[in-house]
Amino acid sequence: MIRPVTIEDAGALAGLLTENRAYLAPWDPIRDESYYTEAGQLKIISDTLRAGNTYPYVIVEDGKIVGRVNLNNVVRGPFLSASLGYWVGESTAGRGVATAAVTAAVKKAFTEHGLHRVEAGTLTHNVRSQRVLERNGFTRFGVAPRYLKIAGEWQDHVLFQRLNEPDRT
Repeated sequence: MIRPVTIEDAGALAGLLTENRAYLAPWDPIRDESYYTEAGQLKIISDTLRAGNTYPYVIVEDGKIVGRVNLNNVVRGPFLSASLGYWVGESTAGRGVATAAVTAAVKKAFTEHGLHRVEAGTLTHNVRSQRVLERNGFTRFGVAPRYLKIAGEWQDHVLFQRLNEPDRT
């Protein structure tokens, strides 16, 4: 369902992002045109892999890349935390693929990467994404006013977290 992203995924990701540009626009920052090109995706992937503070994955269904899920801004030490981000293409949405991908990413966060906490934020009106998080055991812990600049506007986000507490499932 998910696997680590590789530089060889740049072309497929560029195609998927171009195909879903209008669908993803209300949930994304405004992007430079290069973001939607293979070269742009190659640079993003290369920079991410080099930075070392992100665990980037692609979501795969029937051998085809259908989205991304990332554990971003990983902080070690006493915090052991990351921020979760994910998206799927329009033709994949609403079929449980994002929920399964988040399940897999959280499992990797807690087992392979040794994290204690995973945080995620959604736009206040993004009920579908909130349901993905809730189905994965995330709990809402607040609202961050004007948290991220999405679709050209500073927008409020609902914040969720999931702790690595195996005895509290």
